[in-house]
Amino acid sequence: MAAEAEGYSGVYLAIGGKAAGLICVEDPVREDAREVLSQLKALGLARIIMLTGDGSSAATAVSDSLGITEFRAHMLPEDKAAFVRGLKESGHTVIMVGDGINDSPALSCADVSVAMKDGSDIAKEVADITLLGENLDGLITLRRLSQSLLARVQRNYYWILGINTSLLGLGLAGAIAAPTSAVVHNISTMTLSGLSMRPYVHDDST
Repeated sequence: MAAEAEGYSGVYLAIGGKAAGLICVEDPVREDAREVLSQLKALGLARIIMLTGDGSSAATAVSDSLGITEFRAHMLPEDKAAFVRGLKESGHTVIMVGDGINDSPALSCADVSVAMKDGSDIAKEVADITLLGENLDGLITLRRLSQSLLARVQRNYYWILGINTSLLGLGLAGAIAAPTSAVVHNISTMTLSGLSMRPYVHDDST
């Protein structure tokens, strides 16, 4: 019990129904995990929750080292999946990151699921995205690219709405001929399509 209090996960051994030993298992935290989580929070992630099958003491030690304020311990695979479904039913958009077989049910339930390169085959199979790098930095890149993509889609929507509404108004007022309106419409569509094909960068502002 003292070992568990120090943040280890305990595996008890018994012989003939009597306690014979205790194996202390430590699951080391990735070196870049705390910084990555901090940047993800700065990029707008409202809640970061750790789901683990480890005991409460080990989960507390890991969450403290990573600056995570919410965690659930002693969770079976079906518990993780039920928790994710509960968040979705509450109106949250859930991104699940996992690498083990036990994470697979929850990955399949999330709105967006991400598996690690060194994760289990089944986790990578059910996940929407598999990071190719060995570090967690890919999560930051993924978040920034998704924000740039959504911002670009929104800008295109407003441009198209504004141009088409203007052409419609000018046409109804007789200020522009139908052929001219069609040409302007096609040119604007091709221009926006061309601009949208530019590579994404995290500080994309156009």
